[in-house]
Amino acid sequence: MTGTMKALRKMQAGPGLEMKEIPIPTIKANEVLIQVHKRAICGTDLHIYKWDEWSQNRLKPPLTTGHEFYGAIVETGHDVHHYHVGELVTAEMHVVCNQCFQCRTGNAHLCENVVILGVDGDGCFADYLTVPEANLWKVPKGIDPEFAAIYDPFGNAVHTVMAGATVGKTFLILGGGPIGIAAVPVCKAAGASMVLVSEVIPFRRELAMKMGADRVIDPLTERPAEIVAALTQGQGVDVVLEMSGHPDAIAQGFRSIRKNGRFSLLGIPSKPITMDFAKDVIFPGVTVQGINGRRMFETWYQMDALLTSGKVDLKPLITHRFKMHDFKAAFDIGLSGNAGKIILE
Repeated sequence: MTGTMKALRKMQAGPGLEMKEIPIPTIKANEVLIQVHKRAICGTDLHIYKWDEWSQNRLKPPLTTGHEFYGAIVETGHDVHHYHVGELVTAEMHVVCNQCFQCRTGNAHLCENVVILGVDGDGCFADYLTVPEANLWKVPKGIDPEFAAIYDPFGNAVHTVMAGATVGKTFLILGGGPIGIAAVPVCKAAGASMVLVSEVIPFRRELAMKMGADRVIDPLTERPAEIVAALTQGQGVDVVLEMSGHPDAIAQGFRSIRKNGRFSLLGIPSKPITMDFAKDVIFPGVTVQGINGRRMFETWYQMDALLTSGKVDLKPLITHRFKMHDFKAAFDIGLSGNAGKIILE
C-alpha cells in the first residue's frame, strides 16, 4: 500500500508528541500491514510524553509511539501463511529474537535482544503499522474491540496474578493504576477469597471498587498493615501484587504479607531502594518474584479464556475516549491520574 498517514511521533528529545504526516510503512516478507482502529495510552506512553529519565536513556527519536491497539489486516507479506487480509487482530509488541537462551528455553518474554514496538521501533499511534506474523493475535469473536486494544496491560495483570497459587488466597494489590485495577477481577476469577487495593488517588480507589475489590485502602490516611491484619486474623495476606513501584508501597507490602507468602513485583521503581532482606524476606520465608510483560503466549490464551467466558469484565476500566487528534487532552487526563484506560479512536 502506498500513500501517507497520520502518526503521533516523538520527533526530538524533549516533552510532548507531534502529529505528523508520514509515508505508510512498507511490510517485509514476514509482516502484515494493519489499519489501526483503536489505540490505548499506557503508563509507558506517559513516561515518553513527559520525557523522563527512563525515556531519555531508552528512546532514539524520531519514533512513532504507542504499543496497545486493535485493528484489521490490510496487506500481508509473501511469507505470511496463517493470517489473512480482513482479520481483526492485536499483537504482542515485544519482538523477540527466538535465538537467545531465554527464547529457546520457553521464556521469550525475557528475550535478551527484545525490540519493543512503540519504544525501540515504530508503534501503533498511527493510521497503520507493520507487525511480524509471529507477534499477531487473532481477536476471538465477541470480544469488545476496546478490550482487544488493551490486551497488553491486561496481560501484565493476568501474568502477575497467575504467577503462583490463587485459589482461596487473600491478595493485596499495591497501586490502583489500570494494571492494578485490572488485576482485581482476575484475582476473583482465579479463586481469590479476598482482594484488597491500596491506592492514593480517590478516582482510582472508586474505580477499584467498581471492578470488584473487597476493600480499598488510602495509604495516606490509613495504615495498610493494620487493616490487613484485622481482615486476616493477624496473619497477613497470602499474596502481594506490587503495581506502583513506589518505595513506601513496597515497604507496606512487606509489613502486610504473611510468612511464606508470595510477593510479585510488576511496578518499576524510579530509583534504587533499600530494604531489610533478613527481616522482610529471609526469616519470614517470603517468595519475591519479578514480573516482566506477558508469557508468550500462555498469558494470551488465559486472557481469551477470561474474557470469552465472561468471568472478567473490563468495561469499567475504560474511562475515557478521544479522537487521535485530541491527543494532548488525552495525555493531560492520563498524567492527572484521574483515569483508567484511555482509548484513542
